[in-house]
Amino acid sequence: MAEISLEPYIFFKGNCRPAMEFYKSVLGGELTMQAYSEVPGSVPGAREINQDWLMHAALEGEVKIMGSDTEQASPEAKKITLSLVGTDEEKLSKMFEGLSQGGKVTSPLKKEFWGDTFGTLTDKFGVEWMVNINAEKK
Repeated sequence: MAEISLEPYIFFKGNCRPAMEFYKSVLGGELTMQAYSEVPGSVPGAREINQDWLMHAALEGEVKIMGSDTEQASPEAKKITLSLVGTDEEKLSKMFEGLSQGGKVTSPLKKEFWGDTFGTLTDKFGVEWMVNINAEKK
């Protein structure tokens, strides 16, 4: 059976590099980035964009996120929420805390009525996150 995964791709307007570096510092993994200045001249429209902006960035590890800068992006992320889910309470709590730095916690991590520990936040780049720490099955 083939493996399928969902890989979020976030479009930024000039702040992809600091956003992806921030996500790497919180989530870990390997970060690769390619600026528009590195794009061959034959790529349509590449030379008209700020050459310091990122054409593509990929953070790969336990979590995979990709992104790029584009003039068409809104100043904040479009309405989408990224959800981190798992059983490693220590690691997910640390990720929640890290992602909230400079952002806004909308619901602190706490034990919820369904038994899991859950919280929500908007990071300093306008991306919304949910973290759900699955309770141990009894």
